Amino acid sequence: MRARLICQTEGMDEPFLPPSDLTELERFEHPLAQRYATKAMVRLLSPLYRQRVWRRLWIALAESEMELGLPIRLEQIAEMRKTRDAVELEVIARHEAALRHDVMAAIHAWGEQAPQARPIIHLGATSCFVTDNGDLLICQEALGLLRKRVLDVIAALSKFADEWKDQPTLGFTHFQPAQPTTVGKRASLWIQDLLLDLEDLDHLIATTPVRGVKGTTGTQASFLELFEGNGERVDALEKRFCEKVGFKAIPVSGQTATRKLEDRIGQVLCGIAASASKFACDMRLLQHLKEVEEPFEKNQIGSSAMPYKRNPMRSERINSLSRFTLGLMPSTYQTSATQWMERTLDDSAHRRLTISQGLLAVDAILALYLNVASGLVVYPKMIEARLNQELPFMAAEVLLMEAVKRGGDRQDLHERFRLAALEAGRRIKEEGRGNELLSLLAADPSWGMNEGELASLLDPHRFTGRAGEQVQAFLAAEVRIALRGHVRSATTEIHV
Repeated sequence: MRARLICQTEGMDEPFLPPSDLTELERFEHPLAQRYATKAMVRLLSPLYRQRVWRRLWIALAESEMELGLPIRLEQIAEMRKTRDAVELEVIARHEAALRHDVMAAIHAWGEQAPQARPIIHLGATSCFVTDNGDLLICQEALGLLRKRVLDVIAALSKFADEWKDQPTLGFTHFQPAQPTTVGKRASLWIQDLLLDLEDLDHLIATTPVRGVKGTTGTQASFLELFEGNGERVDALEKRFCEKVGFKAIPVSGQTATRKLEDRIGQVLCGIAASASKFACDMRLLQHLKEVEEPFEKNQIGSSAMPYKRNPMRSERINSLSRFTLGLMPSTYQTSATQWMERTLDDSAHRRLTISQGLLAVDAILALYLNVASGLVVYPKMIEARLNQELPFMAAEVLLMEAVKRGGDRQDLHERFRLAALEAGRRIKEEGRGNELLSLLAADPSWGMNEGELASLLDPHRFTGRAGEQVQAFLAAEVRIALRGHVRSATTEIHV
C-alpha cells in the first residue's frame, strides 16, 4: 500500500500532497530557527558551530597535555589546527549511523581529516568533556548576544521615556482608571524590569563555569593514569585547559556537570521573557485604547477580512514566544531533579531541545521587543481626551480645598461632590453622555465657582506628582550606568 497523508477531518481521506511530493515531508525546519530567531543566534546553535567548538576543546586539551609532557607532537597539534574548521557534517552523520554515538562519530570523522592527530584526539576524556564544556561555552556566547539585545531595548525605551516623560496620561490599576501618571513614567517601569534581568544575566555570565577536565565519572582517574599518579599535574592540566577556553571549571562533577547550571540559564531566560511579555500586554491594551501603537508598515495588512484593522501582531508574537519560553522552565527542573548518581542519559534529548529552543525564543523575543520599542507611535490627543474624561472625578480633593478656601463647609461639599459624581457616572453609563460633573458642580451655589473656574483647576500636570522628575533621575542614574560603553547594534532583523 502506498504511503498516504490522511486528513483527520471525518469523511476526508484524500492526501494533502500527491505521492510524488511526499518526500517534502522529510524536510522539517524548526519555526524558531526558520521564522523567528536572528541569524546570529541560529549560527551559534547550529550543528556546524557545535562541532567547531568541540574541535577547539579537543585542541585545547591536546595542547595542555603536550605542554605538561605527554607524548604529543607539535605536528599533530598543527594538523588539528589546520583542519579545525573543516567540519564535514555528512561524514559525521554517516559515522553516527554506524556507531550510534555522536561524539565517537565526530572523532572518527576528524581522524580521517587529521590522520597524524587521530591517535591523541580525546586522550583521557569522556564524551561529556566536549558535550558539557561545549554546551556551556556556546551558552556563554549566546547569553552575551542576549545581553547586547537587552541593552539595545533599554536604550530604545530610554529614548522613548525621555521624550514622553512629562506627557500626562491616565493611570490604570486593575485596568480601571486611576491616578494620572506620564507616558514616560510607564515606560520607565518596562526599563526597570529589564535592568533587573540584566543584573541576573550579568551574574549568570560571570559565575557559570565549564565542566573542565574531570574524566569519566568526575574523578579524573584517566588523567591520573596519563600522568602516572601525579595529581598536581592533573590540576595543572585543568588549569591550563581553562585558561585556554577562558572560563573557570566547576570544582566537582560526576560524569556530567550538574544540570542545575541549565536551571540557572532557564531562570534568566524566563525572567527576560516575562519582562517582555508584560511590555507586550501593556502595548496591546494601549493600542486598544488608541493611545500608543506598535509600528505598522505602509503595506502591512492587519486582517484578511477586515482591511481597516491594525492588529498589534508583534506584541502578540512576543506574548506567544514568551509563553513558550516560560513553559520550558518546569521541565528543565525535572531534568536536574531526576538525575541518577553520576550520570543518566535521559537528560540528553531534553537538553538538546530546551537549551537551544529557550535561547532561540528569547533571541526572537528581544528582536521583536527592539523593533516595537524603536517605533512606538504616541497619540497625545487621544491620551488627553481620555484623561479629561476621567480627571474631574479624580480632582475631588483639589476642588474641595479650593471651595473651602472660598468659605465652604468641607463635609457638606464632600457629600455634594459624591452625589454629583454618581449622577455624572450614571449619565455616562446609561445615556452615553460625556462627563458632566463640572457642570453639575457649577450649578450648585455651595461651590461658589462657575464651570470655567472649576476647569481651570484641572491642569493634568498637577496630578502626575513627580513622575517626570522620577523618569529624569532614573535615566540619569541607573539607566546611564547600565548603558555606559554600550554601542547600539544595527537594527535587528525580524521576520514577517
